Amino acid sequence: MYLHHIGRIIYKMEVIEYQQKYKKDFIQFNTDWIKDNFGSLEEEDIDTFNHIEESLAEGAMIYFALEEGNVLATCMAKPFDKNGTWELCKLGSNKHLSHKGAGSAVFHAAMDWAIQHGANRLFILSNSKLKAALHIYEKYGFREIKLDDYEYVRGDIAFECIV
Repeated sequence: MYLHHIGRIIYKMEVIEYQQKYKKDFIQFNTDWIKDNFGSLEEEDIDTFNHIEESLAEGAMIYFALEEGNVLATCMAKPFDKNGTWELCKLGSNKHLSHKGAGSAVFHAAMDWAIQHGANRLFILSNSKLKAALHIYEKYGFREIKLDDYEYVRGDIAFECIV
């Protein structure tokens, strides 16, 4: 449970692991975010959304930040390769509600999941115009790396954190 103080109001936020009833929020937040920032989904996005349960069965986890039953943000951690690299991806938030640190909270939970499940390297693909997301990555010790292929058309920056 996270307590956030804004003025005299105290907000209670809870970070939980994946529950089927929030699957639509995971897909909607990320779809909205991608379309709002880049115009359209890519094949890799659709593949992720269509295979959530398979990813979870392979060790992935999706986290949700909730406040009073409302989902504020979500983030996924999933194994990337057999050498201990995990990808943190699909960090998205509810565009209709104030986030109150929810993005950082789910991102941190996803990092912890990956590390607890054997990650020795965490990896992120992103876009350099997403200043709020880049701030979160740097806040948690990620450093920019150069790649030959950024996998997504919208991808132009990548980060890693060695744990």
